[in-house]
Amino acid sequence: MTKYVLFSFWIVLIYPLGVDLHLTGIPYIAADLNANESQLHVAFSIYLAGMASTMLIAGWCADHIGRKPVVLVGTMVFAIASVIAGNATSIDTFLVSRFFQGIGAGFCYVVTFAILRDVLTPQRRTKVLAAMNGVTCIAPVLAPVIGFAILLIHHWSVMFYFMAGYAVISMLFCLISIKETKPSSASQATQSNAQPATEEKLFSTFFVTRLIISCFGMGVILTYVNVAPIILMENLGFTTGQYSTAMTLLAMVSMGTSFLMPKLISTFNSHTLLNTALSLFLVNGVLLSIYLFAFPHLALLYIVFAFCGVGFSMQFGIIMSQALSPFAQKAGIASSVLAISQLSCASAYIWVMGVMGVPSISMLLIILLAAGMIGMVLLRMPTTQVNQQVATCE
Repeated sequence: MTKYVLFSFWIVLIYPLGVDLHLTGIPYIAADLNANESQLHVAFSIYLAGMASTMLIAGWCADHIGRKPVVLVGTMVFAIASVIAGNATSIDTFLVSRFFQGIGAGFCYVVTFAILRDVLTPQRRTKVLAAMNGVTCIAPVLAPVIGFAILLIHHWSVMFYFMAGYAVISMLFCLISIKETKPSSASQATQSNAQPATEEKLFSTFFVTRLIISCFGMGVILTYVNVAPIILMENLGFTTGQYSTAMTLLAMVSMGTSFLMPKLISTFNSHTLLNTALSLFLVNGVLLSIYLFAFPHLALLYIVFAFCGVGFSMQFGIIMSQALSPFAQKAGIASSVLAISQLSCASAYIWVMGVMGVPSISMLLIILLAAGMIGMVLLRMPTTQVNQQVATCE
């Protein structure tokens, strides 16, 4: 099973690689395409739109056709779109290629969780998903460094050729070494813990509560990522170098927590860890209130930012594993619903708060308090006996 875990870690990095690798080249891309930098920053939203627009299709295909074909299509689309982006001579071509990069990344992202659902036991899957979050935290730290190194020697287009090469390697690995993991209909009755097959209700109370909790967690981390540069650079006057250093150190805290999670999961039960993560969000809300109204010290703000990453890292693997546990035949669709909901809800929250003119720091405060309080209520909602057993064994 190690091969499938490593492969999942490899392909899940396609999504953050498409976001972060080219960031250091934005000024050069803007100059060559006769575009302003704000137009290129829109490419991030277009990339996410590409991901969200076809994730349900990817999930359906993963469940009805197979996991392997979805990976092959996703990596192929991502590779072709990356080459087109690298050869773009106009902003329109560049943005269209970014949309198709998002489609390819979305296919790979969805099927990653379905594969892990297929090949791992619930407890092992929880640990792997927690560690996976640490792996994805590496990309925002290393990808800009790789991009900068490329720019020292080559044209910015090479950054997109690098993405294409990464996708081609993924495709070849899948073709040569990975077998189809989608459960057959005949094996459904003996899936997971050898329990009799039950009807897989996509919108059961258990799944919906875990879905909402995961959306709030994603809302916390994406709000933090979005408001941090505004708070640190615009409000507090950090230079680009100071901001990069601060965010790198904070990312390392999140990575450390994620890689420590397998040990914590072996020591404590999942319910305790989930409650701890949600409690951290509430504590963060209190600390941020103190920063806003009583003690505006930078050290307190650093603690708040660090706890955002720690809380999300503690929550992610457990809540995702629990949400996917009831599904074997519908793991692809369940994964896509989770991913679309998380991205859409977090993006919608940030957009609505921005339209309303809510200050960045207040935006973070609201989502922290909501994630902590609503999450704790949802965890205590009654579910079926089978789902209670799932939650207990995670």
